[in-house]
This record gives sequence, structure tokens and C-alpha cells, in this order.
Amino acid sequence: MTMQARRPRDRGPKGRALEDTALREVQDLLMGRQRRGDLLIEFLHLIQDAYGCLSARHLRALAEDMRLSQAEVYEVASFYDHFDVVKEGEAPPAPLTIRVCDSISCMLAGAENLLDDLASKVDPAAIRVMRAPCMGRCASAPAARIGDREVDNATAERLSEMAQVGDTKVAVPEYIGFEAYRAAGGYQLLQKVRDGILSTEAIIATMQGAGLRGLGGAGFPAGKKWEFVRSYKGPRLMSINGDEGEPGTFKDRVYLERDPHRTLEGALIAAHAVEAGRIYFYMRDEYPAVLQILRSEIAALELAGIAEPGFIELRRGAGAYICGEESAMLESIEGKRGLPRHRPPYIAEVGLFGRPTLNHNVETLWWIRDIVEKGADWFAGLGKHGHPGVRSWSVSGRVKNPGVKLAPAGITVRELIEDYCDGMQDGHAFKAYLPGGASGGILPASMGDIPLDFGGELAKQGAFVGSHAVVVFSDQDSAKAATVNLLKFFQHESCGQCTPCREGTGKMVSLLEKDGPLNETGLRDLEMVMRDSSICGLGQAAPNPVNHLLKHFREDI
Repeated sequence: MTMQARRPRDRGPKGRALEDTALREVQDLLMGRQRRGDLLIEFLHLIQDAYGCLSARHLRALAEDMRLSQAEVYEVASFYDHFDVVKEGEAPPAPLTIRVCDSISCMLAGAENLLDDLASKVDPAAIRVMRAPCMGRCASAPAARIGDREVDNATAERLSEMAQVGDTKVAVPEYIGFEAYRAAGGYQLLQKVRDGILSTEAIIATMQGAGLRGLGGAGFPAGKKWEFVRSYKGPRLMSINGDEGEPGTFKDRVYLERDPHRTLEGALIAAHAVEAGRIYFYMRDEYPAVLQILRSEIAALELAGIAEPGFIELRRGAGAYICGEESAMLESIEGKRGLPRHRPPYIAEVGLFGRPTLNHNVETLWWIRDIVEKGADWFAGLGKHGHPGVRSWSVSGRVKNPGVKLAPAGITVRELIEDYCDGMQDGHAFKAYLPGGASGGILPASMGDIPLDFGGELAKQGAFVGSHAVVVFSDQDSAKAATVNLLKFFQHESCGQCTPCREGTGKMVSLLEKDGPLNETGLRDLEMVMRDSSICGLGQAAPNPVNHLLKHFREDI
């Protein structure tokens, strides 16, 4: 048998070639920074900010510089909405981007008309107009962002004018800075804790007596969480969840834009209590003003010697609602795609970088100083009977005076509307409401006297308060249209890790939008599969509005 000679092996480079110029550009941006894998997203932000996109040549260079595979860099860059990956031969995005929120409160306020008006007014070669999920400015809908400038009550005329004059930079509101906060007694409580005058056990007892619960959505008792984390062998870490992406929610933004050091002092006390070696503050990219405030005030803490340099590490999200789920957020902090982890183990035991991790919401930490200084009874007494504590309700929709309303736990939506929001808008009658943002379901006005709190009658109705985002609908709104909007949000924000959520959300949208009678059997089957089989709360809670549409709003089907 005749043996064929082997073909000479091609010894040339495989895959995308490395450009020396691109490598130098990336290295200049990263100068002086440690090349750690967990900083990948931060480095992608640097490139995006400098060049307006993530070109293939820069992604290749970043992979080379960080000693990562190109696939690893690409999968992270393409996961997040705020990164613009541009492949070879593709045109980069326009120099300026206007994002218009199309989530539920902005839909009610005319976001679709705004998008249509903008399309007729701007040059697409110079300005890119994009739909965007909730921007956390629901009380001043419709909301938009032009460049890094957040815009309330946006109109096409105003946005076009801002584009012409270049009014696209971050606008930071007035807030209580470090010196003013400290002059008013700030950080004295932290010092008492550090000096041993006030013990961790005493603070935990006070928080438990006050009934302080996690105010990001889950409502887990804050003191219990400290005890759990402390029970696991160190070293330990702490994370702060500032990824306030639930449609209708904006309370954390408001607190950080007014008095950021209350959250920072609460965080330092919590970190001391669990002996955390570092705090990772994860803040959503949709809040550029808050990010600038935090950079400035964390630097002030370091300069004053209250926090060691690097002890509070600010991390910038990149546009992914799923990172509000605590384990997905930890994955993002580690420089990866924000995919929720399977549980157990819970992050209190195996969390960030495999260490026991204390995770808190912004508002939860914001209350610690007041509760310890004024006492558990003070805070608990601010709630209604059987519902300890006061809550920050993000109220938007068809009310006259939307905004963050400080009101008792256990209040009803009818009381919120009448006593805190000056009633419904003129010409509108109360029809329905979301008690807890997109995830909490949609209930009719006939259930407007149910106490709003974790568990209780609300849970019996298949709803929950979650992040305390209340969106109010009127007789001029369609429950079906609202449900479609919410499901489109979930479809867009599904991380894609599990099939029931990835496919189920899209299938629900198509069934809801199909002409003719609804396929209720198909919707109910999907609901069951998504609830029983999805990895995390997104897929499990996404069917809530559909369930309530079929149960309570037959006239809108």
C-alpha cells in the first residue's frame, strides 16, 4: 500500500490577528492597573468610554494583555447591553446615543410617541436612538438618557436641542457630602462600633427588634443575615447591591443622590460586624450621577482615614437586570457574565470569590444608623399594627404626585394614592396596580385595601411587595397591554441560562400578542413550567402578571 505524504502544517497564526496599535491603545488605557480577571468588565468600560464601542481589534488586544481567551472576553462583552461589540466590517454606532425608557411607567407616559418623534427629528448617522429598560426615573416619566445626561419628562424637542448644544455630560444633583454629613454626627456610630463601645451583638439585637428586613426584594431579616455570615469561617467579604433594575423602582437612586454617607456608614458598620476584608459596591450603569457621587465620596472617606484605600471597591454594572439577583451580581463582580448560581450553597457560605459574603441592598444599609441611634421601638413603631417599620415606596403611574413616599409598612395602595400622592390624575379612575414592580403581579382596584408587606394576604393573592415599587393604572389603561410590556421586559432581560425562562418568556409574549382568543391552556402550561423549572426568581416570577391578567382582568383579554 502506498503511503501518501503528509501535507505540510500551516504554521501561520490562527484566529484573529493581533494588531500592535490596538494593543498599545489598550495598554495605555489600563496603565497602572492590576491585570485581574475580576476587572474584565471595568476594563471593557474603559475601552467603551474611550472609543464609543468595543471593536474586534480592541477585544483581541484586551484578551492578549489579560492572558484570557478571546472567547472569554467576547462572551462577557456581548452579555451586557451597555457594551457595543463591533465585529470586522461592521460600522461603529453613531457618536451620540439617546436611550429612551420603554418600561411600564414610561409606557403610560407616552414613551412610544417619544420614540416616534425622535425618529423623525434626528439624523441616524449622528445620533442613535435606542429603547432601554427601566432607568429608575419612573416618577418623571418618560425618562431618557442622552450620552451620560439623565433627562426627566423627556420630549423630542428637548433631547434634540440638548444634542445640538452638546448637553450630554453627567449632571450631579446637590447632596450631603462628607464634611456636612460628619458635621451632623456622621461616622460617630461607626467609631463607637470600632472602639468596642457598641457590640455587634447589640446592633443585631436592635435590628431584629426593629424588624429591619432586606429592602431589595427578598425581605430577609437583616440581623439574621449577619449571624449567618458570621457563623462561617473567614475570610469574609461584603457586597452592596445597587443594581436597582426592577421596573418602577427608584428609591435607592434617590437616597444616594441625597445622602450617600448614610448607606456608606451602614456598610462600614456591617462590614465590621462580619469582619469583611473588603466591600464591593455594585452600582448600575444607568445611574451615572450616582456613580460620580460614590467615586467622590469614597475617595473622601479614604482621605479622612475612615476607610483604607481600596476597602470599598466600586464596581460599575453594564446594563443587565439579572444582576439584581445576588448570585448573578457576584458573578458580574468576578468579571463574568451575570448568570445566577444554583443554590445551595447560599452566598452567606460560598459567595464572592468562594468566600462567605454578606450582601445588602442600599436602603437596608441606609437605615442602620437611624435605627441604632433612635432605637428599635422607634423604627418598629413607624409601621402599622403587625407590620413593623417604615418603608420607602417608589410610586409612579397615574397618580398626581409620584415619587418616593416614606410610609408605614402595611399601608394599602389606596392610602398611598389618596394620602401620599394627592389622588389620581384628573380624569383617571383607579383600576389596577403593581404592588412590587414587574415581578410582583398586577392586582385590581378591588384589592386596593390589602396591607402591603412581605407575606400575608398579598402573598395569598400570588403577589408581593418586592422592592416596594408601586405602579398605578387607571380606567384608561389596558391590563393586557401592561402585561405584554412586562413580559417583553422579562424576555429581554432573561440571561438565557435556563430554557424555561429563556424560551418561556418569549413564548408568553407571542401567545399574548397573537390575534384572536388567548390560548389560555398554553399560557397556564408555560406558567407551570417556568415556575417549577427556572433557576432563579426572574423566570419563576415572570408569569405573575399573566396569572393575574387571566384571573382578574377578563374584560381586557
